[in-house]
Amino acid sequence: MCGILGTIPKTEEKFFKHALDTLAHRGPDDYGIESVGSDITLGHRRLSIVDITHGHQPMFDSSKRYSVIFNGEIYNFLEIKNELERLGHTFTSHSDTEVLLYAYIAWGDKCVLKFNGMWAFTIWDSHKKELFISKDRFGKKPLFYTHVNEKFVFASEMKAIYPFLEEVKPSKDFDWIKNNIFSYESTDKCLIEGIKRFPAGYNGFYKNGKLTLNRYWNTLDHLVEVPKTYDEQVERFRELFIDACKIRMRSDVTIGTALSGGLDSSATISVMAHLSKGKIDYGKKDWQHAFVASFPGTPLDESSYAKMVTDHIGIEATFIDIDPLKYWDKLDEYFYMFEDLYITSPIPMLMTYGAVKKNGVTVTLDGHGADELFSGYGHILEALWDTKFDLSSIQDILDTHYESVGNFSQNTAKSSLELYSKFMFKTFVKKMTGMGLKSKDYNHPNYKKLDNFSQSLYIIFHETILPTLLRNYDRYSMMNSVEIRMPFMDHRIVSFVNSLPYSSKFGNGYTKKLVRDAVDPYMPKEVTWRKQKIGFTSPILDWMQNDLRDWFGDLVHSKDFLESSLVTNPQTVKDNVLNIISKRDNVFNNAQNAWTDITPYLWGKSTLSKNYKGL
Repeated sequence: MCGILGTIPKTEEKFFKHALDTLAHRGPDDYGIESVGSDITLGHRRLSIVDITHGHQPMFDSSKRYSVIFNGEIYNFLEIKNELERLGHTFTSHSDTEVLLYAYIAWGDKCVLKFNGMWAFTIWDSHKKELFISKDRFGKKPLFYTHVNEKFVFASEMKAIYPFLEEVKPSKDFDWIKNNIFSYESTDKCLIEGIKRFPAGYNGFYKNGKLTLNRYWNTLDHLVEVPKTYDEQVERFRELFIDACKIRMRSDVTIGTALSGGLDSSATISVMAHLSKGKIDYGKKDWQHAFVASFPGTPLDESSYAKMVTDHIGIEATFIDIDPLKYWDKLDEYFYMFEDLYITSPIPMLMTYGAVKKNGVTVTLDGHGADELFSGYGHILEALWDTKFDLSSIQDILDTHYESVGNFSQNTAKSSLELYSKFMFKTFVKKMTGMGLKSKDYNHPNYKKLDNFSQSLYIIFHETILPTLLRNYDRYSMMNSVEIRMPFMDHRIVSFVNSLPYSSKFGNGYTKKLVRDAVDPYMPKEVTWRKQKIGFTSPILDWMQNDLRDWFGDLVHSKDFLESSLVTNPQTVKDNVLNIISKRDNVFNNAQNAWTDITPYLWGKSTLSKNYKGL
């Protein structure tokens, strides 16, 4: 995992290195800068994970025609390398970067369809004077670009582009973005004027001053035929998930897991333990590192469940008590590093991955993506439209919904009927008026074949919630020079699960029932069959009313905040915050909304006042 930066035409090295070094957190182990004539300058900051000794970048092929800078991992590089060797290619390293480069030489832009991994990379062809650009299927790795002063600049984070801009100022889309926090990551919109986001699942060619984009991946084009029986589906998913974990355990550095105690991360580390018992060459054997964020005394604390998992598989865990006061004075730095807006404080996640790095672990296998693949966040109700008025199916959906959100006691006949009636009426109106949330792929024939529940999951996986979370966790981890790998996001699993009917994804009172049945042999029953889900977020209500009460009060009373042009109705936000810190308002969602309303001010304070030229 690394940071990349490039410019066409070339940039003077001292200035270029200044810009590249803004990405030092992404790659603290090595750096390289190469200019190919006056055509291009390529820069790389390296976090060494595979072939620590020989993976220096920018990397050239043996003919010196092609040069690559690469951020990411190709997990199946050994299999691709064998295929390339049969075609006559030879290798001088054991790195996946060299395999990626020669895969492009062998197969051109179609090479990315062979990759199982996450990536943002560019390859310069010095004969054609053409730059090939690619970003992974689901956007796990970031890439930004701009055209400024007759120069094309691209980088892993916006901060590496700032020195090239005439002025770092809020985008014209800023107000839309702050009101659509879960919608902008899958667009090219950015918070800074003049910078665009390279899209997930796309390749591009830059030549003669023009960038041409081509979509190479659409999950709807890669749906598969699934086994007819549920038991066979469970077995197939188990095979895919075990293999996804196995190839993600390939590493020349220590690996671990950020373990929440929920189903998804618990499934991941439990399968890692299962793999370690067999004689399987999955890579680094030192995997027994679990890191658990603990929120003592709050409803968000799941550490007891995490301990059940580590006890079950026989390893120790590092428990991190999340104390906001230890890190709150660095909030300005965190917003500068994070670059974007989100609905919750980054402190718990930053502390978790900070502890990962401090304890000598560089790579984690985590459970991201499973929620969006299987159940969503209250999206189970979307399956009511698919029941065709079957009473037993309707009751099963309602029961599963109530139990997963932890208020099954409300599941009376009256409340169920009311919830069902409201949902069906609301959905009917949306369908008739066309006013509901639509996928960008709404007109794709295979999208229309998906049931209503699967359509809603398709949107949150590809276009709204998950792209936002992927962006967030890239920043949380890379601020600490840690790489996250995500077995649930293996493209084979994504294609398989998107091909399943809703009835295979939940039922009998359980979300993610396919996952539970598949991993049940490897996990403690108390965790596998636990129904209530708690999200990994900040206990912001508790913080605002206790540890950080004075900080929030001082902030909203400050003249700078009340005059901020980035905040909508600062006086209203002030009133809301004062109601919360005085405990007149004790609703968690209101506290989270207050934080969200404050963050544009914190972002602007951290980002807009710096001197980025630096020279």
